[in-house]
Amino acid sequence: MTEVPIVLVIEDEELLQEIIHDALKEAGFDLTTVASGREAVAMIESGVVKYSALVTDINLKGPMQGWEVARLVRQIDAAFPIIYMTGAAADDWASEGVPNSILLKKPFAPAQLVTAVSQLLNVGGPTA
Repeated sequence: MTEVPIVLVIEDEELLQEIIHDALKEAGFDLTTVASGREAVAMIESGVVKYSALVTDINLKGPMQGWEVARLVRQIDAAFPIIYMTGAAADDWASEGVPNSILLKKPFAPAQLVTAVSQLLNVGGPTA
């Protein structure tokens, strides 16, 4: 039996949390949802759960933005799959985003998120 991929989701809007949760669960993923970047980084650093991918909003409540979270996660694992979600910060992806990541511009269809996560996980991590 293969392990179900566990996706760590950072989203501070409850309605979007529910939509993302439903889409990923229906696609067969397990997930943990948090509202802050600091909480997400602490969870990955702890190593208690082996996350398969990070889905993060860019503009988060608190001091850390999604860009910074992704950079910190990539310091822990250089090939960690990252999917960004944003409404306003899409133009900053080229300069702020980590290499070999995917950006989804809000609003997006839940199927687009499932496709992005599946794409990164099916190749065993991002490719160059």
